Amino acid sequence: MKFPERFSNLPAYAFPRLRELLDIHPPGGDVVHMAIGEPQHAFPAWVTDIISEHSAGFNKYPPNDGIHELRSAFCNWLLRRYGVKRDPDTNVMPLNGTREGLYNVAMALCPEQKNGQRPVVLMPNPFYQVYMVAAISSGAEPVLVPATAATGHLPDYASVDPEILNRTVACYMCSPANPQGATAGNDYWCDLVALAEQYDFQIFADECYSEIYRDTPPVGILECLDNAHPERAVAFHSLSKRSNLPGLRSGFIVGGPNTIIEIKKLRNYAGAPLPTPLQYAAAAVWVDEIHVNQNRAQYLEKYKLADKILGDVPGYVAPHAGFFLWLPVEDGEVAALKLWKAVGVRVLPGAYLAREIDGFNPGDKYIRVALVAPKTETERGLRAIRDVLYTQ
Repeated sequence: MKFPERFSNLPAYAFPRLRELLDIHPPGGDVVHMAIGEPQHAFPAWVTDIISEHSAGFNKYPPNDGIHELRSAFCNWLLRRYGVKRDPDTNVMPLNGTREGLYNVAMALCPEQKNGQRPVVLMPNPFYQVYMVAAISSGAEPVLVPATAATGHLPDYASVDPEILNRTVACYMCSPANPQGATAGNDYWCDLVALAEQYDFQIFADECYSEIYRDTPPVGILECLDNAHPERAVAFHSLSKRSNLPGLRSGFIVGGPNTIIEIKKLRNYAGAPLPTPLQYAAAAVWVDEIHVNQNRAQYLEKYKLADKILGDVPGYVAPHAGFFLWLPVEDGEVAALKLWKAVGVRVLPGAYLAREIDGFNPGDKYIRVALVAPKTETERGLRAIRDVLYTQ
């Protein structure tokens, strides 16, 4: 039996690689898990009450386009957060987790050709690996653009060869960035929108970490569209990080009306709508900001811990947003293995989140450290990282 070859050159997914690397028993004592970005703070206790209240909905197929209450909650949140008005019937759609949307957006929107050639999808390097698989699945060529210290850990899409830009149909942009914690400001977004207008491609803005930040809320792409084409930007948001509800699988997509029409067409055949009781719970969570502020305050405490414990490490950059540290090391795999064997701290080699281009992998000399555990456990992990990797 012959299988398709389009995925044959993909790097192995990050976490199976990590399990293989750390396939040895750690020393005695408690393991500190700092590899996976799975929020550990408590979600709002009343979520389960709402699910129970609407549990009869499990007896019916959920509406593919989402209940009106949920779509209205999305739009009301966008108005509060970004000051932009969007229509609940034409501009938004719920997702069964944003990974679904980040994959399907390429499948639904990327054309077979552009200017008579194979289309290109741009993405940062390091990157969320769903971006690459989505591009390949849609028949596009993924082109990775370095997001390094030299570029402020954001991809410089304007530096891409014009011949490639003429074939570009979309670019993925993650802000706040995973893994580096960098944020795109107003100028960055406006410049990217102008570039997309010039070369006629869409921007897929992954903004799932937008509600975890130090002080100033990160700018969103919807604030920077001005007179751009109404279909120019597609943004993605989620309850996973904002509300500590990764298991609820509730996100949403916001875009122009034709974008949403095309996404809905694909959802009719290939989507898995969120069960109705969970949609009611998600609608209530999007309305409430009290728990979000409390959640953010906990991350702020851990930011301060990281600054205190690691702030004098050469090359340390305090993240503006998100819940990851992107720490410089000589070799990411060596550092991760050393931490695991010495003190049972589990982190992710940065190279697993990037791809080598022309002999250079921008993640090779980094580790990604997730600040998702409770404060005391996070502090223990950070001190162990300092003692093992940075204390001579």
